[in-house]
Amino acid sequence: MTADAAARLEQLRANLAAVHERIARGCAEAGRDPGAVTLVVVTKYFPASDVLLLHRLGVRHFGENRDQEAGEKFAEVRRALDDAGEPYLTLHFIGQLQSNKAAHVAGYADVVESVDRAKLVTALAKGAHAADRRLQVLLQVSLDGAASRGGVLPEQADELADVVAAQGLLELRGVMAVAPLGADPDEAFARLHDVADGIRARHPDADWISAGMSGDLEAGLRHGATHLRVGTAILGSRPSLL
Repeated sequence: MTADAAARLEQLRANLAAVHERIARGCAEAGRDPGAVTLVVVTKYFPASDVLLLHRLGVRHFGENRDQEAGEKFAEVRRALDDAGEPYLTLHFIGQLQSNKAAHVAGYADVVESVDRAKLVTALAKGAHAADRRLQVLLQVSLDGAASRGGVLPEQADELADVVAAQGLLELRGVMAVAPLGADPDEAFARLHDVADGIRARHPDADWISAGMSGDLEAGLRHGATHLRVGTAILGSRPSLL
């Protein structure tokens, strides 16, 4: 390992430890078991080398939101892990997804957290069948009523959940949301929890709540988040894009 790689490893180790400490404190305050919370490290814009260093530190869940970048990066990562005989990883696609790219994403992602319309469900199902693999999905819920920015409206979530559940190779696992800018994340995630309860009443296995990022993960934990999507607090500011 080069000196630069060793320095980056130690930086990531320290940042990861700080985030795990926040999760532990947040769970203690909420009366929850931190072992029931999955940390998804968002590696968009960061190189495959960072993914491999984080994997070396025990991270197994990663998040990406750009199809071309994610497909290329994680093909490289998985080849490296296969060559080294290392444990596998789980890739979460967390960004808004166009229907015409859904089949490609279904071929390499393990979880799609941004399902918000029936047309996308159909496209993902076709991609899953073509790749002969199962795909776990979360419904992205719009908490500010602006579905144009991604997310199904809360009052339409039950109907969309039924559409997902009817697809053979798609597994409905729960819901995801981003707290609206300027909004109280506690109020936002409390509403998400209500939507999750309604869906889980109809689909008992849909018990994931993906809520909380670098700035508001504690609020997510207070309202039942099972998955946290953290990037900046672990990897630092995103690299400049040329």
